[in-house]
Amino acid sequence: MAYSLIDVAAQTGVRQNCQPMKLSPLVPPGPALSSEEERRYSRQIVIPQFEGKGQESLKNAKVLCIGAGGLGSPTLLYLAAAGVGTLGVVDFDTVDETNLHRQILFGQSDIGKLKVDVVMEKLFETNPYIQVNIYPLRLETSNCLQIFSEYDIIIDATDNFATRYLINDAAVLLNKPYVWGSVNRFDGQVAIFWSQYGPCYRCVHPTPPPPGTVQNCSEAGVLGVLCATVASMQVNEAIKAITGIGDVQIGQLIIYDALDAEYSKIEVRKNPDCPICGSNPSQISLLEDYEFFCGSTGEISALELRTKLENKDDFILVDVRESEEYEISRIPGSILIPKGFFLDHSALTHLPHDKEIILHCRSGVRSAQCLEVIQNNGFTNSRHLRGGILAWEKL
Repeated sequence: MAYSLIDVAAQTGVRQNCQPMKLSPLVPPGPALSSEEERRYSRQIVIPQFEGKGQESLKNAKVLCIGAGGLGSPTLLYLAAAGVGTLGVVDFDTVDETNLHRQILFGQSDIGKLKVDVVMEKLFETNPYIQVNIYPLRLETSNCLQIFSEYDIIIDATDNFATRYLINDAAVLLNKPYVWGSVNRFDGQVAIFWSQYGPCYRCVHPTPPPPGTVQNCSEAGVLGVLCATVASMQVNEAIKAITGIGDVQIGQLIIYDALDAEYSKIEVRKNPDCPICGSNPSQISLLEDYEFFCGSTGEISALELRTKLENKDDFILVDVRESEEYEISRIPGSILIPKGFFLDHSALTHLPHDKEIILHCRSGVRSAQCLEVIQNNGFTNSRHLRGGILAWEKL
């Protein structure tokens, strides 16, 4: 099961009656709409609470979306269609066939292409009156503050903890609101964090989960349409914050169960001892290495592994997947020891202590679990392949 805000809420007893929060528009109305824009957005403008001023605020808004995958794809489509004037997209990945059941911006002919290139083309087709800025890079400490500073609100559509903590800390430092979303199998969660008015992500998750304890989509699976449901809720909160309509769900976690078609809410409170938003902002800064903070030590990249193989370094490469997976595809030189043999410790008798051991699986989750086992049993010279064989196949 995904490591979620629900777990923390249940442990700390923060289930409360949720109180809505009415805020002034985050973005003031900008230039008047053209006649073409008035016609395009007429179904929104006619809404009494929205009207022309709301549409002009959207036109004047700058929204940054981190990730163009399962959550990012529908998020970006709806932001563009709604008339958000400037959209920024951060994503360094390429389109893979396994993306297509949920990442609705992409089609068969896009496989292998850089996601942000496809995003720019598709969003301009959706709405030619907007500006799209693309960032084909990995969000890191060295670049996020500069990128974030250009936008009014951030949407977190990522799927890894290191980036989530980085987004949170940068947003707190810059006093930016951001909308977080998460999907796992049939369960979705949404929250808007804004430390000026309520908790930040770290108030609820002071520390990340242990490495290998959380399955990603490739391991646990996800119902494709759930991504659209959660993304729509993220966009809804962003639009409300930008225009000042309705009640922004700050300090509340929205939970959706797709199997039972049920929504619920949990109140999450600001932690006065939070190391980020509970301190004086002038005394905090971004961490140098969020991967290290999230326990992602003992990793090797696919490129590093390829170099070691080309150099014929002396190490043992172990595939911890199942035999049927190993038969379909494998990294040259790897030997098969399935995960179960690590969990019952029987694999330990077959591993040498005098050589480096590198483990890998499909995406990195199972190998991280096996790595913890062998490191706890004296195999200190060991690592695992970040991103698994999926990362290797992209080289």
